[in-house]
Amino acid sequence: MKSFKSSSWLLPQPVLIIGTYDKNGKPNAMNAAWGGQWDAHEIMISLGSHQTTDNLAANSDFTVTFATAKTLVAADYVGIASGRKTPDKMEKTGWTISKAPNVNAPVFGEFPMTLECRVKEKIGESPEGYNLVAEIVNILCDEKYLAADGNPDVEKMDLITYDPVHHTYIQLGNTVGNAFADGKQLK
Repeated sequence: MKSFKSSSWLLPQPVLIIGTYDKNGKPNAMNAAWGGQWDAHEIMISLGSHQTTDNLAANSDFTVTFATAKTLVAADYVGIASGRKTPDKMEKTGWTISKAPNVNAPVFGEFPMTLECRVKEKIGESPEGYNLVAEIVNILCDEKYLAADGNPDVEKMDLITYDPVHHTYIQLGNTVGNAFADGKQLK
């Protein structure tokens, strides 16, 4: 087995798009990979210092959506273009932007599913950033991405994951098993 130094290679890493409004109500988005489920109704995202953290200081509401194969180019763009330095950043994405129904944050219409969130806690806050813990207030899902049972169908979404080893995006594939069921074969 080959050995590597400690790196941020937890796999897979989500491609999260965080939507916020600035103090004047202007929408912004950023791409973040270091996030995940914190508790049953909470998420955690590690954030550096960005326009997004400035926005969250003024308004604790935000949205989180998951990048897809179709949204890859613009999703990557909002991760490399600074909202502090690029005033027309959101216009360049071409995204359809509306206000979320339950939080004061933008929803980007091109994405299949959006979490409406509210900051609960900022851990280790410093000028360099912090770890954000947030309550999931509501989940929105475009109806064309629903399964026969009425719940979101992740396979239909063509979600992507970030490969931190090669700095690429990989499209997630098909269902290969059933959680809390397939392991019963070994009982």
